[in-house]
Amino acid sequence: MKLHELQPAAGSTTAPKRLGRGVGSQLGKTSGKGHKGAKARSGGGKRPGFEGGQMPLTRRLPKRGFTNIFAKEYATVNVSALNVFEDGTVITPEALIEAGLIKKMLDGVKVLGGGELTKKLTVSVDKVTESAKQKIEAIGGKVEVK
Repeated sequence: MKLHELQPAAGSTTAPKRLGRGVGSQLGKTSGKGHKGAKARSGGGKRPGFEGGQMPLTRRLPKRGFTNIFAKEYATVNVSALNVFEDGTVITPEALIEAGLIKKMLDGVKVLGGGELTKKLTVSVDKVTESAKQKIEAIGGKVEVK
């Protein structure tokens, strides 16, 4: 099969409705919208979430808390995940992305203290928890917070 031979499975696609093409087409004159009423008008119909005048669900439910728009979101990595690196490696956010331990930087990288570390590493990231710092330094590694 070649690229130009690709086509959808038989019966999976249908021709679009050709509206306003004469009375013989069954979709002429009012174009399938019937006579008058909100749904027959341009831009007609109700907005999403409208419940016929009843108090909408979004207004009936209680509102709690807020979202801090200035909050920083860090990409997190556990100490045990750093064992994939060789001894003496300098660990930077770029190295973590390359190794597949984080997908993207976000507002920075934070190393958490989950698990055990068996390699002597130099960790150069934005934030490190106290437990992670102790585990890295206990093995003889170094922590550099940017």
